[in-house]
Amino acid sequence: MSAPIGYDLIVQQLIPGYASLARLAVALLAASPLAGRQGAAVLVAGCGTGAELVEARAQRPDWRLTAIDPSAEMLAAARQRLGAEGISWRQSSVEDLQADGCFAGALSVLVLQSLPDDGTKLAFLAALARSLEPGGQLVLVDLMAPERSALQRQVGEAWLGFQRASGLEADPEVLEPLTQGLYPIGEARLNSLVNAAGFSDPAKIFQALGYEGFLLQRTP
Repeated sequence: MSAPIGYDLIVQQLIPGYASLARLAVALLAASPLAGRQGAAVLVAGCGTGAELVEARAQRPDWRLTAIDPSAEMLAAARQRLGAEGISWRQSSVEDLQADGCFAGALSVLVLQSLPDDGTKLAFLAALARSLEPGGQLVLVDLMAPERSALQRQVGEAWLGFQRASGLEADPEVLEPLTQGLYPIGEARLNSLVNAAGFSDPAKIFQALGYEGFLLQRTP
């Protein structure tokens, strides 16, 4: 995905609560036993335009950050925004990173949802688990599959209403990667995948309509 002008504003208009997600995700890791240490190494997997990196630098300037994204355009936008100081930039997927046990914590926001559940999601989660020290924690935020409910149609209409009220008028080419061709899963499937990948059961830390956030910990 390229990094369009105003990308961060578009995502804020699309996703309720997105503006607070980076702050919450960093605060969660900063409170963890391993990433809470001075100078901890933290991975931002799928850094996009750098929202989590901005917050990490503000809350924990002592962290040694590694930012990865397969998109050269996204990386360029994030580097322009943040500069090079204190951040190691890598155009890479987490599967190709080859950084086993290197990180005390990791952030992954709106990445898993774009991966098909044909082994690709499991490979991504397993690679994240391998990259962490035993006991290291991951904050994972994604669009989830809706539960079966008679009220689900109303929830879908509310999401569209939220977007209109937020003034969302983005080009369809910009919105498509954020809203189409996604592979959301339910919580039961997520539990199965994260356990198979080497994480403990997820603790929910955020929900806004279909978007949910979880705190996971690598098992010993």
